[in-house]
Amino acid sequence: MKNGILIIMMLLFAVGCKEKAKKEVEEIIEKEVVNEAMEWTVLFDGSSFDGWHVYSGEGVPDVWKLEEGAMVYTPSGEGHGGGANLVTDNDYTDFVLSLEWKISEGGNSGIFWGIKELESLPEAYQTGPEIQILDNEKHPDAKAGTTHRAGALYDMVPPTEDVTSPVGEWNTNVITINHKTNEGIIVLNGVEIATFSVNNPEWSEMVAKSKFADWKEFGKYTTGKIGLQDHGNMVSFRNIKIKEL
Repeated sequence: MKNGILIIMMLLFAVGCKEKAKKEVEEIIEKEVVNEAMEWTVLFDGSSFDGWHVYSGEGVPDVWKLEEGAMVYTPSGEGHGGGANLVTDNDYTDFVLSLEWKISEGGNSGIFWGIKELESLPEAYQTGPEIQILDNEKHPDAKAGTTHRAGALYDMVPPTEDVTSPVGEWNTNVITINHKTNEGIIVLNGVEIATFSVNNPEWSEMVAKSKFADWKEFGKYTTGKIGLQDHGNMVSFRNIKIKEL
C-alpha cells in the first residue's frame, strides 16, 4: 500500500470525529486496492488457456493440461521437448510479469519474453531471451555454470544466490523488463537475484559473450510475446499476470 495512505490515516485520526475519520480511511484504502488491481492484467486465471497458443501455431496441444488452477506441461515421451512452447496472443514491450512455477525432479523449463513468431525459426528461444527454470540439484545444466541455474538470464547473467523452493513446491517469479529505464530485474521468492541492461550497447555486448552470439534474431525485439517453455520435463505455472509500464 502506498505511503500516502499512512499519512492520510494519521491526519484523519488526529482530528475530531474518529468514526468519520475511520470511514474515510476505509474508503481511501478500498480505492487504492482497486486501483492497484486494475494495473494488472491476468494472463492465466487457472480456468482456461484463453490468451495463449502454441508457438507459430493455433490452439494449445494436449501435452498442456489444466490441473487445480495451474497449467501443467506433461511430456508425452523421451527427448528434450520442443515444439509445444506456449506464447501469449498479445505482444508486450515494458512490463512487470508475475507468476508462480513448480518444476519436476530433474526438470528444466523457462520463461521467455520478446518472442517473434517467424516461419524460419521453429523454437521460441531463437528470438526470446529466457529466465531459467531448473531443478538446481539434479538437472545437469546446473553444473554447466551459474548462468544456467534457476533464476538466471540464461547463459548471460547468473543469480546472486539460490533461493528456489524444494522441487515440487511453488516458486514466485517477478520479472521486470523496462526499456525506458534500461532495466531488467529478476526477483525470485521475494529476493532480487539478478539485474541487467536491456538496451544497446550493453545488451548486445552481453549477447556477444554468450552462446547466442551468432543467432541473428536472438534478443533483437523489444516488443514481443511472453512464452513458457516445453523442454520435455513436467512443469506447472499459475497466477500469471502482467503490468505494462
